[in-house]
Amino acid sequence: MDKDEERVAQDQRKVKAAYLSVGSNTGLLLSKLVVGISISSVAVMSEAVHSGIDLLAALLATFAVRAAARPPDRDHAYGHGKFENVSGTIEAALILVAAAIIVYGSVRRLASMEEISMPLLGVAVMAVSAVVNWAVSSYLFRVARETDSVALEADALHLRTDVWTSLGVMAGMAVIYFTDWYWVDPVVAIAVAVMIAWAAYRLTRRTLSDLVDAPLPEEEQEVIRGSLREHVGMHIGWDSIRTRRAGSDRHIDLHLHFPPSMPVAEAHDIAHHIEEDSEAALPRSIVLIHLEPCVGDCPDCPDEECEDRNG
Repeated sequence: MDKDEERVAQDQRKVKAAYLSVGSNTGLLLSKLVVGISISSVAVMSEAVHSGIDLLAALLATFAVRAAARPPDRDHAYGHGKFENVSGTIEAALILVAAAIIVYGSVRRLASMEEISMPLLGVAVMAVSAVVNWAVSSYLFRVARETDSVALEADALHLRTDVWTSLGVMAGMAVIYFTDWYWVDPVVAIAVAVMIAWAAYRLTRRTLSDLVDAPLPEEEQEVIRGSLREHVGMHIGWDSIRTRRAGSDRHIDLHLHFPPSMPVAEAHDIAHHIEEDSEAALPRSIVLIHLEPCVGDCPDCPDEECEDRNG
């Protein structure tokens, strides 16, 4: 399978994973709504709101991975990868909205305490939610890791957060069943809001970093420098290494200095090997190398100048 075929296969996996998330969130949203209304639990209803946001996030992720899979065109010469980053940022904002809604409803419930009927039904639906979301989020995390998908990673983070909040609500329903401490219900809902707000913060940092073209992580940049050290000789240097991410794609460009006495074809071969090694070590990388002749005859350059170029 060549590089283009592998890219297409990865994009298809991302789309299928996104569809799975849409289906699971739809089922959980409906079940939580029915149970939350039936037993008058603000905590279960808060989880329904959470699942509603998860469903919207899954729909956004589906749109994003489909859009990001489109090849470069006249209007998007660098491809459509940043659709995934935009999707993740919107998802983070939606999580914060959900957290605010949950806190508002919970504070009102604390002011006017209401009895909760059939708390064990709440325990049951939360248990099912936790199991389903753990399974789906684990699958999404795996696909996101294998395809470097920001949108799927964001969606998986949503669902994994839902696992812990569902367990918290389930514990609250159990306490109410044994103690009739109905104040536990809104308190647990507020704890749910805090947890999903923290998830939104983490997601915002991740997505905004790529949107503002922050460089690749230091360990990935070191992979690029290692490839350069392997292929260039004593009198060939490099500078102006620039890196960024757009969705699943990594963009890398740099300047490669070579002696004027070196044939252009030889310098081009060296650059080509560096590109191949970098793309093999960092999947979905797009490497652009600009060749520049050294000032003067590189074999006669003082050592310190060569060291500066190889900095």
